[in-house]
Amino acid sequence: MQTKFTSIELFAGAGGLALGLEQAGFAHLGLVELDKDAVNTLRTNRPQWKVVAEDIAEIASRDLEQEFGIAKYELDVLSGGSPCQSFSYAGKRLGLEDVRGTLFYHYATFLKKLQPKMFLFENVRGLLSHDKGRTFQTILDIFSEQGYQVVYQVLNAWDYGVAQKRERLIVIGIRNDLADKISFTYPSKHDYKPVLGDILQDVPLSLGAKYTPKKASIYALVPPGGYWRDIPEDIAKDYMKSCWDMEGGRTGILRRLSMEEPALTVLTSPQMKQTDRCHPVEVRPFTVRENARIQSFPDDWQFTGSMAAQYRQVGNAVPCNLAKEVGLSLIDTLKQAASSKA
Repeated sequence: MQTKFTSIELFAGAGGLALGLEQAGFAHLGLVELDKDAVNTLRTNRPQWKVVAEDIAEIASRDLEQEFGIAKYELDVLSGGSPCQSFSYAGKRLGLEDVRGTLFYHYATFLKKLQPKMFLFENVRGLLSHDKGRTFQTILDIFSEQGYQVVYQVLNAWDYGVAQKRERLIVIGIRNDLADKISFTYPSKHDYKPVLGDILQDVPLSLGAKYTPKKASIYALVPPGGYWRDIPEDIAKDYMKSCWDMEGGRTGILRRLSMEEPALTVLTSPQMKQTDRCHPVEVRPFTVRENARIQSFPDDWQFTGSMAAQYRQVGNAVPCNLAKEVGLSLIDTLKQAASSKA
């Protein structure tokens, strides 16, 4: 019986999705990533992984079977999430040629050339509503055109052992010749949902941004779990300036988290005025390592590059625990396929 299922990952970043899939039991035949810092991070942590550090347009144009050492139809899973720019609707069919020039086109090209048994395509929840749903419909049409039946669902990482409210759109495809024999079931939500107090104990020291003395003096007034409404109005108004007159609750401004709640979505920069997240106990942003804990990276997963590059890599990642849970569900489905052959 097959013990390791194979995968190729595109747009791998710092490895959150790849690590989670590895923990679930996948063997990566290759990872494609262009960002130099993310590439160094992947190679530092997994020297044995084949990391292809080239423009995906170049790679997608090559013989992928030869590039990754696997025959067409044999790959178990293609994974990754391409940034989805606005697509053109010039063509009548809204097929693959209509998204040429977008990064998604290259993901679809990998599907077309390798025809894996399944694929995992992840993205932001907003993709569902982008351009009134037309962008996502084009993506679904192209997946169908390449020979796949698709299911999709928005999963919140907080339901899967991650101390963070972070929603991701998880699209799963099953090749048509297998779709009547197997089915994919999304992972069950965990009974317990972790909070910051569960994970922010004994965090290793790391790089971390600091507030200016003035900003720190203002944040010192905000209680854990509070935000700008919890401090004197004149101080909040002076700090917020033009944001004071904006519509909505603006609850991300001067936000201090508490140990009794999950983190809000980890971002790529530690301090932007409208999405500031202060440490629950200390008057400072979360460090790189604390953000990595919030993203459920193990402590021994090292990030390389400047402090800004490390924050960006952590913030862009798929939480490892969420990836692992989806990976285990993928493996359950692939086992169905293997047993149906037996």
